[in-house]
Amino acid sequence: MRILLVEDDPALSFGIARALQREGWLVDTLSDGAAATVEGLIDQYDLAVLDLGLPRRDGMEVLRTWRSRGAKLPVLILTARDELSDRVQGLDNGADDYVVKPFDLPELVARLRALQRRAAGRADERIVLGDLELDTRHRELRWRGERVHLSPREQALTELLMARAGRVVPKDHIVSTLSSWETDFSENSVEVYVHRLRKRFADLGVTIKTVRGFGYLMELAEPPSK
Repeated sequence: MRILLVEDDPALSFGIARALQREGWLVDTLSDGAAATVEGLIDQYDLAVLDLGLPRRDGMEVLRTWRSRGAKLPVLILTARDELSDRVQGLDNGADDYVVKPFDLPELVARLRALQRRAAGRADERIVLGDLELDTRHRELRWRGERVHLSPREQALTELLMARAGRVVPKDHIVSTLSSWETDFSENSVEVYVHRLRKRFADLGVTIKTVRGFGYLMELAEPPSK
């Protein structure tokens, strides 16, 4: 899952981003409302965490612009404004949740998980492909009940491919989705991680195919011929 975090307090932004990254989520950070207005209209985020007291443009104006221009990403407002009128205005303008500072990080993470499930239209937090089962909440991949240990980037790529099993995932989409893990993430990096996953999944009944000129496709492996 890719999250846009818009917060102008550097220490708070850093702390939230680290907490979300520990959950296995990809986080892009911005500190002003003008930049957030543009970035939120790019269809590449699953969720947004939006402060209201932002420089250059107020967060409430950012939210109204997103909604008026058709941006459908779930938005959680995170702000020190605790008046009832502020909460009502935020929800009426299109926010999906409203959290007042100070807050507890575990609650924030839980609320974002709930928004993710709601946006996906499902309460089930599992992705199943053959004997592989990915628990997206606890960031665990299991094969026939046994845990398959993956690095954070391998885990993120696996979730991306499993969620679209049977469909081609463009290579440039993988690069843009995973690039916040490291600044030099490239198409060559994608090939390296795909190669690693192929070796890990070789005996687990799942294959990752290369569709030349497009990207990668994860699907069930064909049973061996008798």
